[in-house]
Amino acid sequence: MKPRKRRIPLLLAGVAVIATASCAAGETKNGPNGQSTAQAPADRQAEIAAKSREVMPFDLERTMHRFTKTGTGGEQTVTAEDPADAQQVALIREHLSEEVTRFGKGDFGDPASIHGGEMPGLRELAAGHDRIDVRYTEAPAGAQITYTTSDASLIKALHAWFDAQVSDHGEHAEHG
Repeated sequence: MKPRKRRIPLLLAGVAVIATASCAAGETKNGPNGQSTAQAPADRQAEIAAKSREVMPFDLERTMHRFTKTGTGGEQTVTAEDPADAQQVALIREHLSEEVTRFGKGDFGDPASIHGGEMPGLRELAAGHDRIDVRYTEAPAGAQITYTTSDASLIKALHAWFDAQVSDHGEHAEHG
């Protein structure tokens, strides 16, 4: 009787190669709700930060973007890391207030100019803007945009858009 060769080491080596390739493509981590969030490579995040400075008047290094998915859409909150930083708070509020007006008209040009026109969810949001209630509210140390819809495809688009923002903005954004 011939002894059987063990194939487990070869299988483990294959898994290690796949895991290494996945890490090289972008770090993956679990968010606070257990969802997997792929992090964009550092060069992509640097490019996004540079483009953000051209569109957003506040300082990314002194603010945080929080994207919270809900069953009816989601909430996008931007706050100054120092609540006493009145200049950043005012700039955040001014920008988000203007974005609500644009988004309500289907104008998602600012996110497209930062993240690219192929950003996940962006086309669907622009096309379906009339079925999304977009509201601005002030938040402590910043402001919030709430997106509400009963259209399941738009909820999915909003969630994909939120994931892309968190990935692209790196340390400047998080899931809520």
